[in-house]
Amino acid sequence: MARVIGASGACTLLLVLLVACAASAARTEPGAARQLWDDGRKVGGRTEVRDVEGDREVQELGRYSVEEHNRRREEGCEGSGGVCGRLEFARVVSAQRQVVSGIKYYLRVAAAEEGGAGSNGVSDGRVFDAVVVVKPWLQSRALVRFAPADSK
Repeated sequence: MARVIGASGACTLLLVLLVACAASAARTEPGAARQLWDDGRKVGGRTEVRDVEGDREVQELGRYSVEEHNRRREEGCEGSGGVCGRLEFARVVSAQRQVVSGIKYYLRVAAAEEGGAGSNGVSDGRVFDAVVVVKPWLQSRALVRFAPADSK
């Protein structure tokens, strides 16, 4: 008989705790969980990278995005026998970070066509938008997108 009373007492205690938690949650201000920062940033939102020129990681990711773009472009040209123009990395002009399952970088990359009419065999620079996802715990990075930037 003592076991039955002990089990029912535990169930009653558990029920009381659940009701107390529900009442506490109902009193919490709506949207309070979403407001983690007072400066207007949202959880999972993009943040501007400060000092892009001095950020070695961002500059390296810009270089990686151009090299990966060149590699993919060359793979597409091998069968056609045509000459594919390579891009030469100049610098990352601006960047944003977004925490996803890893860190997604939105880069604005300045690059130039090799063999162009400019100095040192490189044509005048163009600007490209690149998206790179980095997963440090897997030691991986992947180029998701590389395209000419919109002329805004």
